[in-house]
Amino acid sequence: MGPPPKPANARARRNATVAMTVLPMQGRGKRNAPPWPLIPDIVTTVRRDLAAAKVLKLEDDLADASPSERPGIEARLDRARERLAIHEAQLAHQRRLEAVLWRDLWRLPQAVAWERLEWTRDVAQYVRHKVLGELGELADAKEARQWSDRLGLSPMSMLRLRWTVAKDEVAEKRAEREQRDADAAAAKAVPAADPYAALRAE
Repeated sequence: MGPPPKPANARARRNATVAMTVLPMQGRGKRNAPPWPLIPDIVTTVRRDLAAAKVLKLEDDLADASPSERPGIEARLDRARERLAIHEAQLAHQRRLEAVLWRDLWRLPQAVAWERLEWTRDVAQYVRHKVLGELGELADAKEARQWSDRLGLSPMSMLRLRWTVAKDEVAEKRAEREQRDADAAAAKAVPAADPYAALRAE
C-alpha cells in the first residue's frame, strides 16, 4: 500500500495535490442499511446442533440407566446442557450484535464509498469477524482489525484510501459559539481568585 499521502496543507509543493474522495459528513442520510448478505454462522450453529443432539442422547441413556450408572450419566448430561446453553446464547447475542453494528456502520460517511464500490459483503465480513471477536474469538478479533483497515475505519486507513470527510462548517461554528457562551457563563459564575490574598497581613 505504501505510506499514506500527506494532508494538503503539509505538502511541500502546493500544486502537487493528491485527488481525494470527499465523503459527506451525514453519510447516506436516512436511508436504511442494505439487506444483510451473509448466511448464519455455520460453525456456531453446528456446535449448537451437536450439543442439542448430545443432550437428547444422554437424556435417553439416563431413562434406561441402572441406578449405578445414573450419577455418571447425569454429570455428562449437565455438561452437555451447559455447552448447549452457551452456544444458544452466543448465537442469540451474535445475531443481535451483528444487526446493531450493521445498522450503525451504514450511517458512517465511509458508507457512501462502500456503496459506490459495492463493498456490501466486505462490510458484512468485517461485522461477522468484529462480533465474533467481541464474543471472545481471538482469531476473529485479529481478522476484524485487518478488515477495518481495508474499509477505511481509522484515520490512517482513510488517508491510504484517499478519503476525506467534508467539514460541517455550520456545526463547527455552532460548537465554537456554544463553547464561548459556556466559558463566559463560567467566568461570571465563579469569581476569579485573588492572587495577592496570601500576601496580605492578618
